[in-house]
Amino acid sequence: MSLSISSVTHLSSVMGSDASTALTNVFDSGKYTTKFQRIESNSCNGTHPDPPPPKSLFIATPLEGGEFPVLLFLHGYLLYNSFYSQLIQHIASHGFIVIAPQLYAVAGPDVSGEIHSTAAITNWLSEGLSKFLPPNVTPNFSKLALAGHSRGGKTAFAVALRKLNITTDLKFSALVGVDPVDGLDRGKQTPPPVLTYVPHSFDFDMPAMVIGSGLGDVKRNPLFPPCAPKTVNHEDFFNECNKPAWYFVAKDYGHVDMLDDDTNGIIGKATYCLCKNGESRKPMRTFVGGLVVAFLKAYLQGDNRDLLAIKDKHLRAPVELKFDYFV
Repeated sequence: MSLSISSVTHLSSVMGSDASTALTNVFDSGKYTTKFQRIESNSCNGTHPDPPPPKSLFIATPLEGGEFPVLLFLHGYLLYNSFYSQLIQHIASHGFIVIAPQLYAVAGPDVSGEIHSTAAITNWLSEGLSKFLPPNVTPNFSKLALAGHSRGGKTAFAVALRKLNITTDLKFSALVGVDPVDGLDRGKQTPPPVLTYVPHSFDFDMPAMVIGSGLGDVKRNPLFPPCAPKTVNHEDFFNECNKPAWYFVAKDYGHVDMLDDDTNGIIGKATYCLCKNGESRKPMRTFVGGLVVAFLKAYLQGDNRDLLAIKDKHLRAPVELKFDYFV
């Protein structure tokens, strides 16, 4: 399924931008100086007497004053939010406030807790986030996006689909799945299942982008299943998306290649052992960061030039693409 000329023309007319040149190279760092901050869920103190967030947060934000769109990013299975610091910094440097909660320390097969936690964090944002941001940095909650990697990608789609009848006070306007996974196999999905295997059946009212890894469905070790098995991976998520939806797959990179170069501890070392990986993480991480920036600029800020430049190969991606589709 390739992007037709009529589809490009329609997207350009809807978004009202000249797609001939890109404003920036979204695969490079942006113009903003970024700041990292950790907010613990028990961080209520004299300085911030208001209720703390439901879960501990890792935040990257521009230091320069302004009003910025907000991205809520959910980590993958048994991973730490800090493992995404380089990816998060890349996105924030282009003028976004990125919030990455630590949804759990130990998790079982059911993602219901993550769904409820994500909803609770979203409902906390409008009341609590501004108190932890640098002076003169203002979140624009009318431009709010939701993203997640692996099991976090499944959770992001579950929240968008209002699984478990959850509701949020704020409305998400864009959705990104970074190599999302819905379990071990068709029929062995982690509850609640997201995939129904009915094409274009997702009924959320927002644009979506799915980013896949070409090596995610390849076993690293014969004793363990692939990290992103066929029938429950990025391809299946994209097939159920409605218009508008974007789909990019990096050919020679694996399921965790968008993490930081250095991921410490036993879990961090395991990320190099359990999944089939590419030669290095930087190209995939830069690719994912640039795609997210281009997608959010298009659908949160009305500037589609970078996204169309990537699609039309006017802006060279740092990885070889296996697929790039648009519906």
